[in-house]
Amino acid sequence: MIMDSYCQSSGQRHRVLWALTITVLAFACGVAPVATRAQAAKTLKLGYILSAHSQLGAGAAVFADEVAKRTAGRYQIEQYPNSALGGEVEMLKAVQLGTVDMAFITGAPLPNFVPEIGVFNIPFLFRDLNHAHAVLDSEIGQSYLAKFRGKDLVALAWGENGMRHLTNSRREIRSPEDLKGLKLRVPQSEVMLAGFKALGADVHPLPFPALYEALQSGEFDGQENPIATILSSKFNQVQKYLTISGHVYDPAILFIAVDTFDDLSADDKKSFLEAAKLAGEASRKFAADAEKNGIAELQQSGMKVVADVNRVNFAAAMASANPVFAQQFGGELIERIRSYH
Repeated sequence: MIMDSYCQSSGQRHRVLWALTITVLAFACGVAPVATRAQAAKTLKLGYILSAHSQLGAGAAVFADEVAKRTAGRYQIEQYPNSALGGEVEMLKAVQLGTVDMAFITGAPLPNFVPEIGVFNIPFLFRDLNHAHAVLDSEIGQSYLAKFRGKDLVALAWGENGMRHLTNSRREIRSPEDLKGLKLRVPQSEVMLAGFKALGADVHPLPFPALYEALQSGEFDGQENPIATILSSKFNQVQKYLTISGHVYDPAILFIAVDTFDDLSADDKKSFLEAAKLAGEASRKFAADAEKNGIAELQQSGMKVVADVNRVNFAAAMASANPVFAQQFGGELIERIRSYH
């Protein structure tokens, strides 16, 4: 019995010594063992409020693929869609603190962190998508990305949520007067609140994760979001009317925690920035495709669509808010953005 025990122990010692020898030789030859290579991959959490099948999800998927490819698998991006890491303000605060690695955040809540970026929330600021893209891709838009560094955030690239449109459960919205008395949810954006109050709507902010239930229960009559979001969030199930108002262009930004980004090598930083730019382009394409094809899909699902709204009338009705915007952001800057080509 004693001899058997000794032999077993001796055999175990030989196996351990043999494994250690193989590991040392592998490192000496410059070849890391498989287990060690697997451990070297770092996983980063990326959160966003919409589903995986959305404009944000499309961008996140491209970003994850490109980062894995460009870093030879040393970095893996783990996606958390559907507000799994919280609402947007909550999520971005977590990125600030470093408790969440990354987040893809839409435009409306961004002024909570960099107030001056609220200029892009001004209703009817942009003529169309091409105008919005041109401004954000110019030195104007790039300068706003840089401002987040001072808030312990790294803004990697612009993406897109899309042109925002109105939905409600009560009536067709064809003119500004039709909004009077309508209880409307808007994002956590003071600029958008001011704009819709000027139209006479009864507006209140509400975090996105609570929106569907609030519409279903009748707490709110309506809301406004891009077509892609209306589709992916199934708002057509709790809203009857859709007005193609295009009142606000809503961008998105792909963020990463400062410490996470600063820990990257120079080559990896370049890879992350390039991957983020491609992610932004993917989100723009998804949003544009949804805008092109999604209206018919929503109409087929039973929504009544008002497509011939006069944007000039709506913009004129919001004019009472313009002096507030000019004082807050500067009339010269607003005019520079409006006239940018």
